[in-house]
Amino acid sequence: MQTLSPLQKKLLTQRGVEEAEIEKFINPNFSLHTYDPFLLPDMEKAVLRILEGVMRNEKIIVYADYDCDGIPGAVLTSDFFKKIKYKNFEVYIPHRHKEGYGLNKNAITKFKEEGYTLLITIDLAITNVDEVSYAQSLGIDCIITDHHLPHTEEVGGETRQIIPKAYAVINAKRDDNKYPDTMLCGAATAWKLVCALLTQGKKISLPEFLEVPEGWEKWLLDMVGISTVADMVPLRNENRVLAHYGLLVLRKSPRVGLQALLKRAGVIQKNLTEEDIGFSIAPRINAASRMDDPIKAFELLSSETLQEAEEKSLFLENLNSRRKESVASVMKKAYTLAEPRKDLPLIVVGDLDWSPGILGLVASKIGEKYEKTVFVWGKGEESELIKGSCRSDGFIHLVDLMYHSKDILEHMGGHELAGGFSLTHRNIHHLEESLLCGYEKVRHALLVPKEKQEISGELSLDDVHRDTYKEITLLAPFGVENAKPFFSFKNSIIESAKNFGKEKNHLEVIFRTKSGKKVKSIGFFMVKESVEEKIGKKLEGGEEVTVLGFIEESHFAGKTEIRLRIYDILL
Repeated sequence: MQTLSPLQKKLLTQRGVEEAEIEKFINPNFSLHTYDPFLLPDMEKAVLRILEGVMRNEKIIVYADYDCDGIPGAVLTSDFFKKIKYKNFEVYIPHRHKEGYGLNKNAITKFKEEGYTLLITIDLAITNVDEVSYAQSLGIDCIITDHHLPHTEEVGGETRQIIPKAYAVINAKRDDNKYPDTMLCGAATAWKLVCALLTQGKKISLPEFLEVPEGWEKWLLDMVGISTVADMVPLRNENRVLAHYGLLVLRKSPRVGLQALLKRAGVIQKNLTEEDIGFSIAPRINAASRMDDPIKAFELLSSETLQEAEEKSLFLENLNSRRKESVASVMKKAYTLAEPRKDLPLIVVGDLDWSPGILGLVASKIGEKYEKTVFVWGKGEESELIKGSCRSDGFIHLVDLMYHSKDILEHMGGHELAGGFSLTHRNIHHLEESLLCGYEKVRHALLVPKEKQEISGELSLDDVHRDTYKEITLLAPFGVENAKPFFSFKNSIIESAKNFGKEKNHLEVIFRTKSGKKVKSIGFFMVKESVEEKIGKKLEGGEEVTVLGFIEESHFAGKTEIRLRIYDILL
């Protein structure tokens, strides 16, 4: 094992990485640190049924969620079928506003009429008990791949999971799961199915499978990497390996659609990081379902020609711009409604004019400001139901909380920390009261300690250089349960400070060390005047402040430099 610096040892200790796990953490190995997909529940059963369907040339429908987990999962599953030259399949992604989350019976009826006999879900359906039963009753075998939590019920004083009666249910969160990592995202779960299919197809010597090059499935890790980071699953255990190799593949991915998206976003592909996924890739993919039709994002990532990729990427870029404008217009009223509720255990706000597509973003922003669990509702033009999104403050398990309001909710689902729901106009008046009552019942069972951004230590501005940056990035990729380390830089002498950007809403500060070295620092969505008002001091030459921030590598305008990203400025 390589020799670690004192800083690296400190950061690993802060993350709770045991000595025996250090080598695996800093040097993920694909062969050694990924697990057998057949350990997942129902995997063998699902594989045999799909291979049977392929050999019979059955009509197969791939039904994926409309977010940046389901869509990449649909892309890699589609890639698999194309690779084995199987043409009798289609991808279906439900419209967020017209159909809502999960399986719906209207779509299933349509599939039956069109002759589909096998349905594979990506990132959904673990809570669609009735819809799955309906599909099975019509002769459509359902194979669920999902990572969300199943619903539960009380039986004889014990809590029991309600698993849909599908042909096969592949989900590491099942109580009978034996897979070593229960936190795979939806696309990773679908990728595991693809890996198992390739293994079994080659094992029984199916001709089209034998033609697939050994290791080809690793090229699909670009989609797995996007989803693993974007869906904010913990970057530990196998997820860390998938995120690590996913980024490696993303930097080399030949997908023209992905390349066009990155170009529009101003991201240099070979230098792509996990931050680029969170701030550039995921918002554009999600914009399709929030503002239009999610199939547009799938079509972009599946583009086969440069012309199609250029057209689709421009379309998503425009949608993303509209999404930003829509969120900005809603937030002012959202904060006005939230302010009187800031002392309640949780915040519930909504408006019939708010589009369901942006409610998750609104809930996140309110949650960040008030540090509360937040439920936000609105109403789409295409639905009679009121729909909403919720975000946990880290103390409340959202699925458990919503379960206590099941009598007034039409649909509900999601993760521990993020979810969605729908209800009738009549019941919206009871939502806040019901959730507050449920909160009292579940608050004793805290999910996880609330994650706060903790300072990793103190550094000098003289430490802002490439060697320190390399030491820190040994621990990348950063994300949930492996937060990017940031440091305190005390007695930082200001050389100059100014606002920059088209709207002058970003801050650039040049610091000067006592040795005379100049350090460039950037604070996005932070302006000079606000900082000065907060600290009661002008950001002028010669003044000393304490800076909280992290060291990063910038490639702006083709120039590579090491700089400091400002998190906060204090006295």
